[in-house]
Amino acid sequence: MGRNLYILAATLFVLALISCGVAYTNIAQQPGSPGDIALWRTTGLALLVLALVVALAAILSSLFEQVERRAEEERRKRRDR
Repeated sequence: MGRNLYILAATLFVLALISCGVAYTNIAQQPGSPGDIALWRTTGLALLVLALVVALAAILSSLFEQVERRAEEERRKRRDR
């Protein structure tokens, strides 16, 4: 599960970079495109924060899986003795 969360965090981070990139280029000024630069910056910031939260969840998930795996190995060693 941790790997999937890392992939999700990376995807959200890339989308945040694209949103911020659109805000600082002339793409937002083209006819037919959403031209509110503040909206692009806010979207980029929200995606960045969401990516950081998902990355934190991925790290914690990986840590808890590792602790659980090591505890199971320790239990096996105790039973074998």
